[in-house]
Amino acid sequence: MIPILMYHQIDQPQPRGTPYRGLTVHPRDFRRQMLWLRRLGYRGLSMSQLMPYLAGEKHGKVFGITFDDGYQNVLDHAVPVLEDCGFHATNYFVVRQLGGSNVWDHAEGVPSAALMGTAGLRAWVDAGHEVGSHTLNHPVLPRLSPQLAINEIRDSRDALEQISGSPVTAFCYPYGKYTPALAEQVQAAGYLSATTTARGLARVPDHAYALPRVAVMRSTLLVRFLQKCLTPLEDRKRRAAEARA
Repeated sequence: MIPILMYHQIDQPQPRGTPYRGLTVHPRDFRRQMLWLRRLGYRGLSMSQLMPYLAGEKHGKVFGITFDDGYQNVLDHAVPVLEDCGFHATNYFVVRQLGGSNVWDHAEGVPSAALMGTAGLRAWVDAGHEVGSHTLNHPVLPRLSPQLAINEIRDSRDALEQISGSPVTAFCYPYGKYTPALAEQVQAAGYLSATTTARGLARVPDHAYALPRVAVMRSTLLVRFLQKCLTPLEDRKRRAAEARA
């Protein structure tokens, strides 16, 4: 079983009571998490690097590192840590908000946070990391018409490849919402993987277009973080969720 870590922002968390405050991990905690996994002999990989392990073609002490939305603070605070550890990561970008902010969160009272622009995206690539797609506009895909959903999936990949100058083969469903039909469209668009927000460790037989992840939150203390990554804790939670479904 392989943990695929899910992060959003790496920054000083907002004051207590701020909506979705838990999605911001302090840079100090992020560094501690990465350093401990490195000390334990693990290698952090991007999704494209991880796929041979998930297919059973390679074996080793590895884990995936993913960031949703393309926040500027990830470039500022996470990249130096990843470089120090020799790790690689995938960041899922929202094409039409490059250089903008998390507008999809504003109605929930979430403070605005800057997203990388095209220069930041290219700096992410130059640092050795992978660009993934989080659609054009960050919609709830199952609520769209089939054609609009296809456009969000396909056109975002095309745009990101033009901007980054590199292949875009990793996709992430906004809000983790997807259907089997959407997974088929992601595959048809040329992606090689897609991640969800479903809780659990990834297994070799898992569907490549519906991969679970390990959510790392502001409140995920180091001991709990290691339990999530290195013990059956997340898999037990996954089995429980599957039993309720």
